Amino acid sequence: MAQSRKDNKGRVLRKGETQRSCDGKYVYTYTDPEGKRRSIYSKDIVELREREEKLVKDQLDGLDTYVAGSATINFVFDRYISTKSELRRTTMSNYKYMYDRFVREGFGKRKIASVKYSDVLQFYQHLLKDRKMQINTLETIHTVLHPTFQLALRDDIIRKNPSDGVMAQLKKQPGKNHGVRHALTLEQQRAFTNYIENNIQYYQWVPLFKFLLGTGCRIGEAIGIRWQDIDFEKRTISINHSLIYYATKYKNHPMGSFSISLPKTEAGIRIIPMMDSVYNALQTELQYQKENGFNETEIDGMKGFVFMNRFGNVHNPQAINRAIKRIYESYNAEEVVKAKKQHREPVLIPHFSCHHLRHTFCSRICENETNLKVIQSIMGHANIETTLDIYAEVTESKKQEAIENLAHKLDIF
Repeated sequence: MAQSRKDNKGRVLRKGETQRSCDGKYVYTYTDPEGKRRSIYSKDIVELREREEKLVKDQLDGLDTYVAGSATINFVFDRYISTKSELRRTTMSNYKYMYDRFVREGFGKRKIASVKYSDVLQFYQHLLKDRKMQINTLETIHTVLHPTFQLALRDDIIRKNPSDGVMAQLKKQPGKNHGVRHALTLEQQRAFTNYIENNIQYYQWVPLFKFLLGTGCRIGEAIGIRWQDIDFEKRTISINHSLIYYATKYKNHPMGSFSISLPKTEAGIRIIPMMDSVYNALQTELQYQKENGFNETEIDGMKGFVFMNRFGNVHNPQAINRAIKRIYESYNAEEVVKAKKQHREPVLIPHFSCHHLRHTFCSRICENETNLKVIQSIMGHANIETTLDIYAEVTESKKQEAIENLAHKLDIF
C-alpha cells in the first residue's frame, strides 16, 4: 500500500495537498470546471482546508462555473428566481411554468456568456413562428429572461444584456399582432349572449358569461366567487380573492390543481355594483342550485363557489376557453347560412377568450362613462395607464360617431 504523504510536522496530507520545501507553504491543486489546473496557497494547513471546503461547496453550487462565465442560462435563471422572495406564489409559479415549458430544455442550456442579441431575437422569432406563440405570451417569457441576463450583467459575468431592445424590434415588424386584446363589438356581444340563451346545448353557460360580461372580473376572480361574496340586498359583489389553476402533466395526461390567492394586485380587492342582468343571472343560478345541489368543492378552506361544471366542481379556465371556441364556431356556421338566405352580410364573432370578455366590459364602460377613476376602481386596475389605454382605444373608435352627433345636434354652419 502506498505510504501517505506528510507535512514537516508529521501530519497526513489529503489528496491534492502538498507542502513546498522552499518556504513551507501548503498548496492545494484542483481542476476547475473548464478543465484547467489551479492552485490555492496558505501558510497554515487549517486555513487551507477551510478554503478547500468553500471551494468544493462553490463548485457543487455551480458558483465557480458561474464566475468562470461557463454557467448556462438555466443556472442563472434558477439563481435569479431564488432571489425573488417578494413575488406572490401565483406569479412565481407562472414564471417557473413558462420558463420550464419554453426555455429550459432548449435555449436555456446555452452558456450565458456566449449569447448575443441576435440569438435572443432568433429564439423569440422561433417561438412566434414555429411554436405559434402570441406576442403577449412572449412578453411573459421576456419578463423572466431579461432580468436573468440582467443579473449576470450586474455580477460581471457578461458585458451587455443581449435581450435589451429585442421586444421593441419585434413590435416594429409590420403585420404583427402586438397582443392587443380587442373587445367584442356591441353587435358581436349581443349575438354571443343571444345565441347561448336560445341554444339548449349551451344554455348552462349563460350565468357565467353574463357574470363575466357584466362585471369585468378576471377569470380567476369569477370562478372563485362564492355565494357569501354576493350581497343581493345591496346588489354588490365583493372581489377579495382569486382562484388559480395550475396546469401540470403526469404520464402525458393533463392534470392540474387549484389554490386560493389574493387578486392580481392590491387594487384588485374591490366592490363591484351589480347590474340587473348580473343580478337576474345569479338569482337564476341560485334557484337552480337550490333544486339540484350546490358546489361542494373545498379549496384552501374555502367553500360555496357559485359557478360549477357538469361534474359539480369549479371551472377550469382552459375548459371555459374551449367552450367559448365551440360556441362561436357553432354560431358562425349557422350565421353564415342564415345571412346567405336573408341576402345580408353575416355578423360573425371573432376568436376570443375569457380575458376578452373583461376587455369587452371595460370598453362598454368607457363608451358610457368619462370618469377614469371610477372605471379604474371597478376594473381593479393597479395603474391608471391601463385604464387610459383602453379608454383611448374606445374613444378613437367613437370619434366619427361623436362628429356625426355634433353635426346633427348643432347647426354650426
